[in-house]
Amino acid sequence: MKILVTGGTGYIGSHTIVELLKAGFDVCTIDNFDNSYPSVLENLNKITGTQIEFDEVDIRDKAALKKYFQSKSGIDAVIHFAANKAVGESVALPLKYYENNVGGTINLLEAMQEAGINNIVFSSSCTVYGEANPPVDEYTAILPATSPYGNTKQICEEILMDQTRASDIKVVSLRYFNPVGAHESALIGELPIGVPNNLVPFITQTAIGKREFLTVFGNDYPTPDGTCIRDYIHVVDLAIAHVAAINYLANKKYRDAFSVFNLGTGNGNSVLEVIQTFEAVTGEKLAYKIGGRRAGDVVQIYASCDKALKELGWKTERSLEECMRSSWKWEQHLQSMGNK
Repeated sequence: MKILVTGGTGYIGSHTIVELLKAGFDVCTIDNFDNSYPSVLENLNKITGTQIEFDEVDIRDKAALKKYFQSKSGIDAVIHFAANKAVGESVALPLKYYENNVGGTINLLEAMQEAGINNIVFSSSCTVYGEANPPVDEYTAILPATSPYGNTKQICEEILMDQTRASDIKVVSLRYFNPVGAHESALIGELPIGVPNNLVPFITQTAIGKREFLTVFGNDYPTPDGTCIRDYIHVVDLAIAHVAAINYLANKKYRDAFSVFNLGTGNGNSVLEVIQTFEAVTGEKLAYKIGGRRAGDVVQIYASCDKALKELGWKTERSLEECMRSSWKWEQHLQSMGNK
């Protein structure tokens, strides 16, 4: 099978390309480098020993996207990562998120339909659950999103579900919890452009001296230590789940045209616990201070992943300690390459 990966030079997309190639799939990928770097392609080539088939395409450009599909043959399925993903930024720039995440997904579905491609794995998010009581499973009620980012994922899932009723398309929507960590080679990892919006890159950049200190957004939440709780999943485990999802579609194991799976560890860790774990495995002392709450953040959320184990045969293998260790190794690699 040949798989198109949109957003393939991004954090999760790049790791998924590695696992797809390792599993024997042919891969082609597109990106617009809005939140990634061309150097990721070079590092993917080093890791995989393969020249990655890449084209620079922006999913917001409907004409360019359709032209791309017309120029390619043999694509059997799409894994759709291309999206803006920062909760805080989405609150400040909602139109950017609706244009790219929702509009881009519609453009992609139209191009797929014209090309006769009927399998897609969608990069969704636990933010679709809003302020739900954990652990959340796939049958947890979808509450109003707490951010435009979360709302774009809700809307895209609704669009995909509607499209399964109107066409032959089959969809697996993977609701991620909090991806962290990096590839064991330290050649790819989370590489935000500008100031990080996610916790772990801010931790590693603070530890290595790129940031003066880390701000913990709120310590007055109703949790054991007052900080927000999340389910942190290693990005390689997450990437492997996408391979499982492609096999699930290829082998027609689905009962419904639209399938949803949570991807997490099933455990919640607070912001302070993550900081303490990082300090313990690296020996680095972090400079951090307590700030006010951040708009769009939910108090706590972590997954029930029983369905993914039962139907995809997938579960996480890597610990929070390994997440922190590989993230730090990645940050040190960036420093050694002069990427300051």
